[in-house]
Amino acid sequence: MSRRALRRLRGEQRGQEEPGLGQLGLEAGPGPEPEPGREGSPPAIPGRGCRGSARAGVSNRFELITAEELEDEPPSREERVDARLGEQDAGEGNNKGAVTEETEGDGQGDGEEAEQPDQTPVLSNKPRKKRKKRKTKKSSAGETLEDNDLEDIDSLLEKIEDTSGLSQQTQSGIIADSRPLLYVEHRNLNPENELKRYFGARAVLGDQRPRQRQRQYVRSTWLTAPKNTWPRYSKTGIAMQLVDTRRGVQYFTFEHHREYQQVQFKFLDAVESMDPNNIVLLLQMNPYHVDSLLQLSDVCRMQEDQEMARDLVERALYSLECAFHPVFSLTSGTCRLDYRRPENRAFFLALFKHLMFLEKRGCPRTALEFCKLILSLDPENDPLCVLLLIDFLSLRAREYTFLTRMFQEWESHRNLSQLPNFAFSVPLAYLFLSQQEERSELELSQAREKATQLIQLALIMFPSVLMPLLDHCSVQPDARVASHSFFGLNAQISQPAALNQLTSLYVGRTHSLWKDPAVMAWLETNVHEVLRMVDARDPLVEESEHKRKMRYQSAPRNIYRHIILSEMKEATAALPLEVTSQPVMGFDPLPPLDSIISYTRPDRTNHPSNESTLSLFFRSLLPNFNLQGDIRHDGDEEAGAGQDLNQGVNRLMAAMRDMLANIQFQEPPRDDNPEGDGDWD
Repeated sequence: MSRRALRRLRGEQRGQEEPGLGQLGLEAGPGPEPEPGREGSPPAIPGRGCRGSARAGVSNRFELITAEELEDEPPSREERVDARLGEQDAGEGNNKGAVTEETEGDGQGDGEEAEQPDQTPVLSNKPRKKRKKRKTKKSSAGETLEDNDLEDIDSLLEKIEDTSGLSQQTQSGIIADSRPLLYVEHRNLNPENELKRYFGARAVLGDQRPRQRQRQYVRSTWLTAPKNTWPRYSKTGIAMQLVDTRRGVQYFTFEHHREYQQVQFKFLDAVESMDPNNIVLLLQMNPYHVDSLLQLSDVCRMQEDQEMARDLVERALYSLECAFHPVFSLTSGTCRLDYRRPENRAFFLALFKHLMFLEKRGCPRTALEFCKLILSLDPENDPLCVLLLIDFLSLRAREYTFLTRMFQEWESHRNLSQLPNFAFSVPLAYLFLSQQEERSELELSQAREKATQLIQLALIMFPSVLMPLLDHCSVQPDARVASHSFFGLNAQISQPAALNQLTSLYVGRTHSLWKDPAVMAWLETNVHEVLRMVDARDPLVEESEHKRKMRYQSAPRNIYRHIILSEMKEATAALPLEVTSQPVMGFDPLPPLDSIISYTRPDRTNHPSNESTLSLFFRSLLPNFNLQGDIRHDGDEEAGAGQDLNQGVNRLMAAMRDMLANIQFQEPPRDDNPEGDGDWD
């Protein structure tokens, strides 16, 4: 042991005089009375140990070593986590403050000595002291970390989202995000994150956390989370290729390899058989065939098995995501897929069906993110017409700023005000924005004025929405509104069929958002104002009536496709006959008329419809049998093969005639006893 260490130990064994504590740089604390002979001793020179003055110390000889050890010791893992979460800042601050004062004082008096390497023998007890400290730390903060870790992370994410510097003030007073409109966030694609914000992490996850550590490795995906109950994934024969890049936009397409094409042909045969068991058998052999999963999901949903239906759709999404191109991005909003290609339609339909399940599950924010994703894949054509749905999800998720921003940016080139859902939902979003107390008075007044202006325009343009909306909300209109012809039955009868489908879809989907008494009072005020304008023969009323007659002559095919997928009874009943008369398949409803076909199904022999029962029986034995003999003669070899087939069939028929002629029926034995029992038992 070095001389300096011995001097320090001998100094700690001395009395606890007040001047001694000052010489060591420590704060004077309560203790025994100082010795009379040490009261006027001269101060020690900093950095040097004196036998007379530096010996004044504390009662515990290892206290100075412990203080120096705490100063040099790096923080433990629990301390770093607690510092990040801010759980025990106050408590740790007080404790560390006292230790810091002691160590600073020690550094002033013996700082140079503490840095000398010859103190290693004195610090030999340091590992044991560290282990002791970590144990006590776990007992105090470990339980708090275990209980509140996930909840605190969620709260921090919400604070980061609220205080993000990605927003700026616009002229209209509404906050607009500087990111692209259809920007998709990965964390919003997980419904568990939304459920944890509503109910807490412990209520959502439950006992899943320890099980996840023992789960086998699976590929990490963003759209869905693979489950242990799913079959092991292997390559299915689907791939994604980059077709073109124009103006910063990348165009992709899915491709089916030859093996997957053969499975697709078997699937089409199973669909034509009208037996779901054939699809089940096909999925047992090919558990990640996308179209089979989507079709069987519809069957399960019709049988009220919602959990299995949702699981099959998630498995289809997982299969498609595993085939993504490395450059394909879900969040950029610059990746496109052409719906005209049959290989791409499964991805659109799987996203839409998953979106509908999320909305029914009570996750509108996650459903809105999937809706933005579908729209970003083809924003110009919108093959599934998600514009008829995105306003409802925005209102349910309370994303009012997103809805108003979309209306401002797309109204000039997409005419969103000509859709009844945007005409009524956007003023409702402005009304909800005007009720947020955290905004300034200028923003609130501008939002109220904008809401009043837009709802009056919507009532003038689409007067047939009011009465069905009040009927769904169980609200009886007053006498003036009920008796006026502008909102009466004539408004619903005189409108075109295409407009009737749009209004029926909107009322059936969003009527629950209008049941708030404050919303109804606001609507009533604006309805009376519109009636005043109608009675005054405002030119805007006649102009809107002319627009209704000229437009909405026939709905495009994507609107019909959206109505079929949404399964709204009010809108489905208004579909035209040319749509309802043709068969609609769940894996490809109403395919585009200008489809781009990359491979075709092999031709099947067209059999005559007037075949006899005997001909159908032989065809079940020999699929190529033709009783009428209308065999196509495309060459000498084919004609010779047809003659051999006919000869074989004739021999088979002759053999069957002989077999039928030799059949004998044996009579049952008679009982000669006349006194039998009579009736049989």
